[in-house]
Amino acid sequence: MNTIDKFNEHVMPTYGRYDLVLDKGEDQTAVSEEGREYIDFGSGIGTNSLGYCNDEWVDAVCAQAHKIQHTSNYYYTKVQADFAEKLCGITGYSKMFFGNSGAEANECAIKLARKYSFDKYGKDAERNIIITLVNSFHGRTMGTLSATGQDVFHNYFFPFLPGFVNVKANDIDDLNKVLEENKDKVCAIMFECIQGEGGVVGLDESFVKAIFEAAEKNDILTICDEVQTGVGRTGKFLASMNYGVKPNIVTMAKGLAGGLPIGVCLADEKCKDVLTKGTHGSTFGGNPVVCAGGMAVLNKVSEEGFLVEVVKKGDYIRSKLKDLPEVTGISGMGLMMGISLKTKQAGDICKACLDNGLLILTAKEKLRFLPPLTISYEEIDKGLEILTKLLAE
Repeated sequence: MNTIDKFNEHVMPTYGRYDLVLDKGEDQTAVSEEGREYIDFGSGIGTNSLGYCNDEWVDAVCAQAHKIQHTSNYYYTKVQADFAEKLCGITGYSKMFFGNSGAEANECAIKLARKYSFDKYGKDAERNIIITLVNSFHGRTMGTLSATGQDVFHNYFFPFLPGFVNVKANDIDDLNKVLEENKDKVCAIMFECIQGEGGVVGLDESFVKAIFEAAEKNDILTICDEVQTGVGRTGKFLASMNYGVKPNIVTMAKGLAGGLPIGVCLADEKCKDVLTKGTHGSTFGGNPVVCAGGMAVLNKVSEEGFLVEVVKKGDYIRSKLKDLPEVTGISGMGLMMGISLKTKQAGDICKACLDNGLLILTAKEKLRFLPPLTISYEEIDKGLEILTKLLAE
């Protein structure tokens, strides 16, 4: 049996996979089992933030693996402490929780928000509703799926957890209406600055401002899901920084450890001590090898001028695509982009790109770009040459 046949024989078919076996990679180039090279504009859905096998990242991960690969969270490790100190320093948050994924980080945020209101207002107040946005995506656990505002992800899995209400993104009137309908019952508003799985759709500054004004007025916590937008993806370390706001709670994952499983929930001064001993946990959260990879990412992204280059590269890609006849719009920020097409189907173009040596993604009806933050202009040009040719056919 070949690799694909062997895989399909033993693994549940929960993904629509392409017939491609990736074997290795270097920088922004992935290599198949047959030795064919692919320019990568997807980076594992934004996870390989430094590309494939970045030297500093590999050295850090291997060095930690030679020291100690895991401890339970009954004990401390220096690499955990160093990572937490650096991440809190970069973001300006007070404390954090270690998990393994974006969904787990969001589960932590949900628990934190509800316990904040439970502690302050009491159980009888039933102040536990979390407002999320239509078209949002927060994960595939039952809790985060209940929070997700897309029916397409909901089928088959009823009933969902209570306590989540959706409002239309960028609709201030709908936000205020839902707040009034659930007066004194809302504990948090949860949002993505750019809805990645929802089609790379950004929030209006006026809508974000309305969220924070309502939250301040009613002692409602703000939760920003930065699982896909964080770690410099939009040109700021956190996408919320582009809006000039600081949510009470921020969740991160994907590119934070450069390809290793991580999820973190950051809390500000108001929320830092809400979760106490025994109220939350994660066996693999804060794994030393993962934290070592995370430190390499933080060190690289915090280098002087790094995020400026992310913005420049994003602008460069947009300048190359915006005047193409087939392109009708480009959404997103930095190196997170959604490309709308006039007549062609995004899925068809994605498959054609794969056949021609370029890995890209889709989001709803759009092509989606999430290239490694370290991608070079030469590699950008190679990838765009393939895409431009296919869009012109």
